[in-house]
Amino acid sequence: MKANLVAGALALAMISGSAQAGCVGGAVVGGVAGHFAHHHALAGAAVGCVVGHEMAVNKKKERERKREEERRHWEETHHH
Repeated sequence: MKANLVAGALALAMISGSAQAGCVGGAVVGGVAGHFAHHHALAGAAVGCVVGHEMAVNKKKERERKREEERRHWEETHHH
């Protein structure tokens, strides 16, 4: 069990900074869920990492879309 945790931690540490967005949090949640689902913590962590990363990417895109929308609105209302 400890060997699996160490291997998982090393795998997460090797992920680049931009790819880590959401991965670590998702991996923790997935690992805990996997542990309680018939001791599949490592598989749960891997799936949680993917899902967490996807959610973080989508959230970033949404923030950027809103920022662009606000910028355009400001330009339309302040541009003479």
